[in-house]
Amino acid sequence: MRMSSGLFLGAAAVAAAAVAGWAFWPSTPDRRADANDARQVRLGEVVYRENCASCHGPNLEGQPDWRIRKPDGRLPAPPHDEAGHTWHHPDEQLFRITELGVKPPLAPEGYQSDMPAFGGVLSDDEIWAVLAFIKSRWPGEVLARQPSLNKGDARK
Repeated sequence: MRMSSGLFLGAAAVAAAAVAGWAFWPSTPDRRADANDARQVRLGEVVYRENCASCHGPNLEGQPDWRIRKPDGRLPAPPHDEAGHTWHHPDEQLFRITELGVKPPLAPEGYQSDMPAFGGVLSDDEIWAVLAFIKSRWPGEVLARQPSLNKGDARK
């Protein structure tokens, strides 16, 4: 059976996008944010206080009016407690946002954010620890819901 060149090119583009997505969202089964790991949570609290609390608040409360754009068009830092949307995302996506900042491909082209990339500042273990600390502060019902996101493919 012969495939038309348009169909072939379309299939090739889909395959390339899948490979690129797979490469961008590498699986890290040996690493995770464990809210029950006291050592990881303690490290995460120290790293959070030194690197994140100035914007996201000492109690993970975020900046006031975090859903309303500032005069420069950027959004204030969101909360990481249960009032925010952090728990709506898989751990791998949260890791990548922390590592790379909020920019494409994690945000639409042209999106402006004050969230810096911490990949050159923090080690992978420190980023996972910050996420463990954040998760350790969520109420039980929120903490119980979020792991179901990690079972799916965060690369979608």
